[in-house]
Amino acid sequence: MLFGGVLLAVQALQLAGALDLPAGSCAFEENTCDFDSVFEFLPWILNEEGHYIYVDTSFAKQGEKAVLLSSDVQTEEWSCLRLVYQITTSSGSPSEPSRLNLYVRFDDESFDRLLWSAKEPSDSWLIASLDLQNSSKKFKILIEGVVGHGNTASIALFEIKITTGYCIECDFEENHLCGFVNRWNPNVNWFVGGGNMRNSHSILPQDHTFRSELGHYMYVDSVYVTHYQEVAQLISPVTTAPMSGCLLFYYQLQQGNDSIFSVYTRDVAGLYEEIWKMGNPGNADWNLAEVEFSAPYPMEVIFEVAFNGPKGGYVALDDISFSPVPCQNQTERPFSAVEASCNFEEDLCNFYQDKEGPGWTRVKVKPNMHRAGDHTSGLGYFLMANTKFTSQPGYIGRLYGPSLPGNLQYCLRFYYAIYGFLKMSDTLAVYIFEENHMVQDKIWSVLESPRGVWMQAEITFKKPMPTKVVFMSLCKSFWDCGLVALDDITIELGSCWSPEKLPTPPGECTFEQDECAFTQERRNRSSWHRRRGETPTSYTGPKGDHTTGVGYYMYIEASHMVYGQKARLLSRPLRGVTGKHCLTFFYHMYGAGTGLLNVYLKKEGGSEESLLWRRRGEQSISWLRVLIEYTCERRHQIIFEAIRGVSIRSDIAIDDVKFQAGSCAEMEDMTQHSSGYSEDLNEIEY
Repeated sequence: MLFGGVLLAVQALQLAGALDLPAGSCAFEENTCDFDSVFEFLPWILNEEGHYIYVDTSFAKQGEKAVLLSSDVQTEEWSCLRLVYQITTSSGSPSEPSRLNLYVRFDDESFDRLLWSAKEPSDSWLIASLDLQNSSKKFKILIEGVVGHGNTASIALFEIKITTGYCIECDFEENHLCGFVNRWNPNVNWFVGGGNMRNSHSILPQDHTFRSELGHYMYVDSVYVTHYQEVAQLISPVTTAPMSGCLLFYYQLQQGNDSIFSVYTRDVAGLYEEIWKMGNPGNADWNLAEVEFSAPYPMEVIFEVAFNGPKGGYVALDDISFSPVPCQNQTERPFSAVEASCNFEEDLCNFYQDKEGPGWTRVKVKPNMHRAGDHTSGLGYFLMANTKFTSQPGYIGRLYGPSLPGNLQYCLRFYYAIYGFLKMSDTLAVYIFEENHMVQDKIWSVLESPRGVWMQAEITFKKPMPTKVVFMSLCKSFWDCGLVALDDITIELGSCWSPEKLPTPPGECTFEQDECAFTQERRNRSSWHRRRGETPTSYTGPKGDHTTGVGYYMYIEASHMVYGQKARLLSRPLRGVTGKHCLTFFYHMYGAGTGLLNVYLKKEGGSEESLLWRRRGEQSISWLRVLIEYTCERRHQIIFEAIRGVSIRSDIAIDDVKFQAGSCAEMEDMTQHSSGYSEDLNEIEY
């Protein structure tokens, strides 16, 4: 073990009240509290002297897992889960590092949701802070340690604790400092003040929490500064759930000092925004600051102090808190991702055009072998710019989105398909329209694209003023026009390429990275294959995947099979739960000789397979969506079985598989019902 040498240094991290910890918490002093080992996996080992649990290469092989499962937890109020952990490895950078994962498990879901994951090795204990939004649903916490490569790879867990409140709140009374960290600077830093600490030449205050010398706070002292205008930064944990309201804190500084005290937010891309700056120094006692704070995507709060001269004195900080109620009465409507997005199944939502006539038209194409349907389901509505039939050279069709508040980062995603056009550049472009200045700024345009394939576009943008997204279709001349299709526009807060995003949930698979947890009974030329782009045989198979148009999907290559030969793709074992589940996926069955696609349910311990859904023969040149509603209270697997048809034009593909708790009717997009193809919704009970 590599933890013994640093154990004494971190015992102060052990929180008081270990015997009185709430559900889902444990200090691992004498046992694992209400956490139990999961029988199918390795156990976590309790250190002989207490203080932590671990898994390492002394008894575990690379890739093996140790799993702990808590009793039921309920967070009816917003709560913060803190984890004190350490991952170590042998020297070098192993290709397969150890990993510590934390999941939440709901009783009505057949898969676990990944809440947090870490793999970076460290020579000291680290603190992870995770916001848990208030919910009436009970859940369990699952802690998974996966041993990596190396002779001395190990994972240790010192403590897990759930407390009511927000993770950015702190009174600095506990030695873990709520996960706040000082950004080390050789010249100026934040220190812990109060208690028995007397390491400053300045006359420091009593803390605000207890109004005594026993309490603690954070402070920056100019007495240590040798180079001025350098900054000391105290950085909060990253927010892990959307939050908006009032950030409150108390600060104190010496009168007439020469200091600058500011508060910033910083997103995962490293972009800073100042949200507060000290103006009037206030009185000599503790002063309350109230700051409007919005974190719709992961952010850190940074408390920054700089000194301009030798008489800067000190700046002290204490009792940071947060309220979901705005500091002042506000009339501005918050951003709504639902109102800013549209799949065009019912209408244009909150989008509109600037002119009547042959602009953007809402259309629907029935499944056929000649033209693709919409992207949402293959059966529904999308927008089409009918520029091919416009006699005006230089014709422009504009589609405006709803107004978006300024000074926020947005991720715009949409799907488009291009038909015709000799030259494709600028046939479709996206502009940002700044309402206050009546200025349009182009942020994206088509360069080259496969014709007739739904392609995904992702754009991250941020503007200081309120804006609208504008989709523009351009017909350059009468002889060079075509059709432009648009569907499934979504606008969300945050960056499209955030490095903090977790892997795809276990209940979803787009096949972009791998085959997820799907397995096959055999692997050869006649198995399911993962592929991108067109299939090798003409007049069968998709031209691209459903997820992005240029990504991966699973398919059978009919030219490698004989008539009636089967390929079977099996899901990982799914927990049996009470209540309904909805399985959705997209399938592609195009080709004159297409065979069968079956979906089966197989219960653990049994040999019988129950048919959930079946399609036979050629269906469409489009990807079509399926919703299968079923119930199963026993552990089970879902099996996708493709059977080769009478000719080599029999490629069958699937993509974007998703398992969801609840009935299919609860899903937002019931496109099969609205489009009249409700036979693709099956309800089966086992």
